[in-house]
Amino acid sequence: MTSDPRKYLDPKLLSRISRLEMKARLIVEGFISGLHKSPYHGFSVEFAEHREYVPGDDIRHIDWKVFGRSDRFYIKQYEEETNLRSYILLDVSQSMAYPHAPGSGKEGDRVSKYEYGTFVAAGLCYLLLRQQDAVGLTLFDDRVRTFVAPSSSPSHLGALLGEIEKSPLREKTDVGSIFHEVADRIKKKGLILIVSDLFDDIARLKRGLKHLRHKGHDVIVFHVLDEDELTFPFQRMTLFEGLEGFPELLANPQSLRAAYLEEITSFLAEVRKICRDLRVDYVQLNTASPLDVALTAYLAKRAGTLRT
Repeated sequence: MTSDPRKYLDPKLLSRISRLEMKARLIVEGFISGLHKSPYHGFSVEFAEHREYVPGDDIRHIDWKVFGRSDRFYIKQYEEETNLRSYILLDVSQSMAYPHAPGSGKEGDRVSKYEYGTFVAAGLCYLLLRQQDAVGLTLFDDRVRTFVAPSSSPSHLGALLGEIEKSPLREKTDVGSIFHEVADRIKKKGLILIVSDLFDDIARLKRGLKHLRHKGHDVIVFHVLDEDELTFPFQRMTLFEGLEGFPELLANPQSLRAAYLEEITSFLAEVRKICRDLRVDYVQLNTASPLDVALTAYLAKRAGTLRT
């Protein structure tokens, strides 16, 4: 009997698979293969450019005049088809290491926010390239560490996943300034997919997202959080290790729990309100949840955005 790929959607199981490309394929094919055809693709009246024919293209759009001159097949692309560029922004700051100690090299039994984020980013890369969208990648902490320009070539997947796999966790987060830089750097309107814990000053975060929207980009935020951050389950005296420059703190968690939960609830409410006000799609992700939740939410948000 054929094995069901959906069993690999559990993040703990995925973490045991060695190659990120295999993980990406299983994420996509295991749950949503065949469910989605890019709603951005299509042919409108305004001609934009040519691209070389690849198997599967509609032969009705072959430019036979160009074939007569070059003896090669080219497809006419129109403005609607060439407008979409997708950019995945993946947070590689130290706070994404939780619950692992940064720099320890030990993965432990639990999936970190960063590992979960790489699964999400890899699945999105695979999905978007499969539907022939152009995909780019930005890895960031307090500055842009890697910027890969978008391409729709199938071979581009290896380059994207290679950058994700080799990237170490680095410094503090400066999400707001990164969004400003990306907004200035990307000249054509596109789809921006952000994978981050968003731990930054809320005002800077808002200004950065506002800048992306002002440039006309569609934005989807995948807000990656650990179960501990959402529920604060600690009971005994605990040494909390500081990340991104914060010191260690030995404390009785029971004395902190109410204040912490109030703070995180307020933070999440503010982030949701900012996204709602700016018409940014928001998807909260818990690293304990199966990955199909992430990509299903992505598809629903994208389809819903187009219907509005």
